[in-house]
Amino acid sequence: MPSRYSFDIDSDSTGGGGANPLFGAFPNVPPLSNSNKTEEDPKKPCRACMDFKSWRKQQEKSSKQKQAGDLTQQEHNPNNCPLDKDQLGQHTWGFLHTMAAYYPDKPSPEQQKDMGTFFTLLSKFYPCDVCATDLAEQLKVRPPATNSQSSLSQWLCWLHNGVNQKLGKPQFDCSKVNERWRDGWSDGSCDY
Repeated sequence: MPSRYSFDIDSDSTGGGGANPLFGAFPNVPPLSNSNKTEEDPKKPCRACMDFKSWRKQQEKSSKQKQAGDLTQQEHNPNNCPLDKDQLGQHTWGFLHTMAAYYPDKPSPEQQKDMGTFFTLLSKFYPCDVCATDLAEQLKVRPPATNSQSSLSQWLCWLHNGVNQKLGKPQFDCSKVNERWRDGWSDGSCDY
């Protein structure tokens, strides 16, 4: 019996064992690329668009270029610094999955419309422009399934697995979304 932390992965390119039968495999799209630049200053790296190690290297390189003399490096404490792309993504996915887990089983037409609008707005204002653009494209391919908690959770799992596929990460078994994000694992490990 696999651990709850393991993922079912096929060797094919259709999304592996975590592919959601309701939505199918994520469409074949090129891997995410990243400009790592802000609109305000095309030379300044975007903190929300790159991982911390890459950002730090870029910052060190910029500092060294600006200061030909001595460069003293300060120790970095990531606990109270702006989120980098990876941290932002991890926290956003946690928020989105939890929101979907607590979405009503029988939402009103207004709730369904609001949830669709939420994802549209997220695709316009998400701080990582590459991620936002990718989300907007996926919303065109398959809009959010907002007619129930189950359908929204499964749609979001499909969306997340598609991003994981592009990034070369494992697929999550979508049959376990409520166990992971709402009810807790069946082994009781999340019980207080």
